[in-house]
Amino acid sequence: MSLTNEQYDSIMREYDRIRNRNARATAEKQKMLYAKFPEIKAWENRAVTLKVREARLKMEGADERQIEDVENEVTELLVNRMALLESNGLSNEDFEPIYDCKYCKDTGYVYEPDGTRYKCHCFKDREINILYNQSGIRQLLKTENFSKLSFSYQEGEDLERLKMAASVCKNFVETFDTEYKNLLFNGTVGTGKSFLSCCIASELLETYHSVIYLSSISLFDILAKKQFSKDGADSAEETGNLYDCDLLIIDDLGTELSNSFVASALFGLINERNLKRKSTIISTNLDLRELGERYSERVLSRLTGNFIFLQLTGKDTRMLVK
Repeated sequence: MSLTNEQYDSIMREYDRIRNRNARATAEKQKMLYAKFPEIKAWENRAVTLKVREARLKMEGADERQIEDVENEVTELLVNRMALLESNGLSNEDFEPIYDCKYCKDTGYVYEPDGTRYKCHCFKDREINILYNQSGIRQLLKTENFSKLSFSYQEGEDLERLKMAASVCKNFVETFDTEYKNLLFNGTVGTGKSFLSCCIASELLETYHSVIYLSSISLFDILAKKQFSKDGADSAEETGNLYDCDLLIIDDLGTELSNSFVASALFGLINERNLKRKSTIISTNLDLRELGERYSERVLSRLTGNFIFLQLTGKDTRMLVK
């Protein structure tokens, strides 16, 4: 999964608007040029008539001299047109259609000679912009990615744990499309749990995967709104994305209010994403025993059975950086 159908349709509607706008601009531009140089329009019309005549002569098997005379007249018209344009600082390009993107002609796709097509760079730019906005961490990823990862603030066993976790995270990204995995980061404040989650998100977003990053408080607010609010239908798409996005990141699990709904909703979310083979990353300050006590044994069973457990320890890196 990358874009939802609605997101894809929104991009294609944008291309429709761009083509319509540029078609109007092209028509206005050509109207002004033909008004200024009426002989060009006359020459073009004459050239079209001659081309039709040439085709008919060839079909009738006419003498080559007749066909050559027609071709020479067309060439003369084109030479006259070019000379007039150049004398006025213009070229054939001034009569061509206007496009925002000349590669795909504002369609979003580039076609190969054999008919195959691929997404144009302008489509990919729009796609990744939507994915970044959906993730909710566009600004955060400017400072939290693998290029900013430092091992200089930890030492000893804490450093080894951080290095091992970073290696697991890089492998998680490299094998994301071929191996189904989930990660559970556990540790005290500032040891790198959220940072490593952002590193993974940054890499996957760059390769057009859909990622949603939410604090546990925001996550359960969304799920509760769908469950209990009269306007819950309005959040149906947002809730659906939680179950279907390529990667869901739940940050700071355990900071939300604890109740039976939260435990049930968490189990349902983890269980359904597991059935769909959609990866999830969870970061928490709670250890496994505390997770079981807070969310139930069946949630703990899903976590221990389907998640790679990564414990991070050591100093509060955020405080050291400050």
